[in-house]
Amino acid sequence: MKMIFFSIFFLFIILDLKAEDGHELWLRKKSAVPVKVVSPKKSAILNNAVKELQQGWSGKANSTVKLTIKKDKSIKDDGFRIDGSGVTASTERGILYGVFELLRRQQTNQPVTSVVSNPSYQHRLLNHWDNLNGSVEQGFAGRSIFWRGENDLAVTENDRKLWQEYARASASVGLNGSSVNNVNASPLVLKEDALARVKGIADVLRPYGITTYLSVNFSSPVRLGGLKTSDPLDPEVIKWWQAKTKEIYALIPDFGGFLVKANSEGQPGPQDFGRTHADGANMLADLVKPYGGIVMWRAFVYSPTEKDRARQAYLEFMPFDGKFRDNVIIQVKNGPVDFQPREPFSPLFGAMKKTSVMPEVQITQEYLGRSNHLVFLSTMWEELLKSDTYQEGPGSTVARSTDGSIYNQKHTAIAGVANTGLDSTWSGHHFAQANWYAFGRLAWNNKLTSEQIADEWLRLTFANSAEGKTKAVGEEWERNFLVPAKQMMLESREAAVNYMMPLGLHHIFSPFGHYGPGPWYGPKSARPDWTSLYYHQADTAGIGFDRTKSGTNAVSQYHEPLASQFNDPATCPENYLLWFHHLPWDYKMKSGHTLWDELCLHYDKGVQQVRQFQKNWDQMQGYIDEERFSHVQSKLRRQAKDAQVWKDACLLYFQQFSRRPIPAELERPVYDLDFLQAIRPLTFFDQPQDRAATPQR
Repeated sequence: MKMIFFSIFFLFIILDLKAEDGHELWLRKKSAVPVKVVSPKKSAILNNAVKELQQGWSGKANSTVKLTIKKDKSIKDDGFRIDGSGVTASTERGILYGVFELLRRQQTNQPVTSVVSNPSYQHRLLNHWDNLNGSVEQGFAGRSIFWRGENDLAVTENDRKLWQEYARASASVGLNGSSVNNVNASPLVLKEDALARVKGIADVLRPYGITTYLSVNFSSPVRLGGLKTSDPLDPEVIKWWQAKTKEIYALIPDFGGFLVKANSEGQPGPQDFGRTHADGANMLADLVKPYGGIVMWRAFVYSPTEKDRARQAYLEFMPFDGKFRDNVIIQVKNGPVDFQPREPFSPLFGAMKKTSVMPEVQITQEYLGRSNHLVFLSTMWEELLKSDTYQEGPGSTVARSTDGSIYNQKHTAIAGVANTGLDSTWSGHHFAQANWYAFGRLAWNNKLTSEQIADEWLRLTFANSAEGKTKAVGEEWERNFLVPAKQMMLESREAAVNYMMPLGLHHIFSPFGHYGPGPWYGPKSARPDWTSLYYHQADTAGIGFDRTKSGTNAVSQYHEPLASQFNDPATCPENYLLWFHHLPWDYKMKSGHTLWDELCLHYDKGVQQVRQFQKNWDQMQGYIDEERFSHVQSKLRRQAKDAQVWKDACLLYFQQFSRRPIPAELERPVYDLDFLQAIRPLTFFDQPQDRAATPQR
């Protein structure tokens, strides 16, 4: 008996540990009370809605909740109405989203009154940069959840279970689409056996309202079909794509369409044949249109001949405004370079008036410390969406210029490059899960604030996780965990900018995986726009990239008054100063400091901010489960070390040009420049005690 008792005891311990490994995300199991659900019919989506209510209801016991599908002028697309009697929507998806909203309000202590909620964008997608061999480009949470290998394409029950968990999490925040393979696409994804696996994925995602999309390689007719050309105007090429499109829709009738990266970073495209982006996109759009499909054509293009990489997307796409089919959406990165810690918004958002344009943001932290750094990206995306393009005068924000508020676009969309993988946390860092959550919430409602989103996520993810263990919950939990954790999240992105690239500096990373500093990187053998020297242009005269009218004139791609504002260093926002200007080291900042001293102060502030995060987090011990507390504590330790390396590397390197002392009140550098130039930041601190590894599923 004693042996049985201890076996059961340890089993409960194991189950408890597993329950708080982060895999349940913000959907952690809670004690539900009985509820009666009245559904208009049975279907896969509605059955899931009923199941969610039955498993998550925390309202009055034995309440009756009605699910009603009917037309309502106030409800658009997959929107919904929730009130005391239940959920009303015009689509089954809308019912599911309304159920998740109702449960979220119950669990976060928000009032459940008459609420109408409509999505800001029709298509709200995760873009997965997953390869068929199971690797994930810029993925920092383990291997792909969708692919294991080109010769291992059978769908297993474990696959279906994982995909179902993924779909449920995405639907819970209003996402309705997934592109399941890398934009640097392999033609092999269009082979029969790979498409069979895509069908398996789609069959699991569909009951949660998730539409499946594929990234395609533009040279597939040659590399897969054996044709001599991939010219989009060639009849044989069109015929090949037509047959392949028909094959896909026969397998997946609700297939969403194609995502295409073309003529970028060596990827093939229509320009290889003397054709235009419009020629390539329209050819594919014509083929998917009879099925209701769309084509998302990425505007991430740049070439070694353009004098300013930040200008090229505008130069290549603006001449074709109005020449794309109405089921083509131009997918534009949030900034004009490449997902940097801070960039001004891409000028394409305030320029293309006759073409659907969709924002693309990066949930995975390619340039923001991978899964080692706590960086809440909602504040970055909120900054983007609220930026005024002046497209049609004041108030023409990026949000309004892309969600159909200003122009009657047939399709509206937004995409986030996913951070999911087989790591038990899904994201490699418990707080990185918040970025998946935040993207979904902002895609649904682009007017939400980051503070509101952080508050929701913390309550859903951590509330009651220490109940019955060490410290009280309720008001004490809110005061001692929720408030300081939320403040840390809201400050985290600005802290990262401070210790990495303040005042408009950008792309000065180590070439080894975009991790850690590398302001010195600039071998003569490399393309200039693949070096750090190209972007910061530091010399004894000053620092920064001159994009003014006397420089590359990138400012002219913005509407007035922005063009003039950015052009003048006196009116340019200081957080973009070195993005648009090359200024002397003794340039007088608004604070009264010289540019050099201000740069030093920002780097030091970033380090101090992360150290404060560590102190605050240590004081939260006992207010959440020990497993996740320890994991985050270890990650913050690594982040503080990395921040110190960033500060020392950048200040010591730039000091060679500024020839000025670091302000006396600041801490001195810890490392020597020669040492930092010789290491690879990605592995420098990667010792066992710093890895905070979590199991793979």
